[in-house]
Amino acid sequence: MTDAGQYDDRGDAPLAGYAVLAAVFTAGAGGYGVLARRRGVRLPQELPPWDVVLLGTATYKASRLLARDKITSFLRAPFTRRTGEGEASEVVDEPRGDGLRRAVGDLLSCPFCTSAWAAGALVCSYAAAPRLTRLVCGGLGALTVADWLQYAWTWTQQNAGS
Repeated sequence: MTDAGQYDDRGDAPLAGYAVLAAVFTAGAGGYGVLARRRGVRLPQELPPWDVVLLGTATYKASRLLARDKITSFLRAPFTRRTGEGEASEVVDEPRGDGLRRAVGDLLSCPFCTSAWAAGALVCSYAAAPRLTRLVCGGLGALTVADWLQYAWTWTQQNAGS
C-alpha cells in the first residue's frame, strides 16, 4: 500500500522534473503565440483533414526518430541508457538519474511522450509556414510509408515458404 503522500509504488516518479518540462512546453507554446502575433502570423481559417493526417503521420515518425532511432542516440545518451534492441534496428532506452534528468530521460525514451512535443513544433511551424511544413511533413510521411513497406516486404519474405 502506498503512502498517501507518495505518487507511485516505487516512490521515484520525478514529479518536479515533469512540472518543469510541462512549464517549458507551455512557455514555449505561449512564447510562440506572442511572437507569432507580433510578427503578424495569421492562423489558418481551417485545418483540412488531409493536413491533419499529414501532421499526424509526421508526428509519428518524428517521435520514433527522436525516441528510438540509433542515429539520435547522442541526444538521448545524457538522459538514458540503452537496454536493448527493438524491431527494425530501433533501440530501447531507459531513463537514468533523478529529478529533471530522469524526467527528460522519461520523455526522450518514450515515443508517445515525444509525440506531443513533435506535434507542438509541427503545428507551430504549420501556422507560420504551412507550405514548408507540408513539405517537411511529406518527407516524414514518406519515411513512414517506406517503413511500412519494409515491414510488409519482410513479412512477405518470412511467409513465402509457408
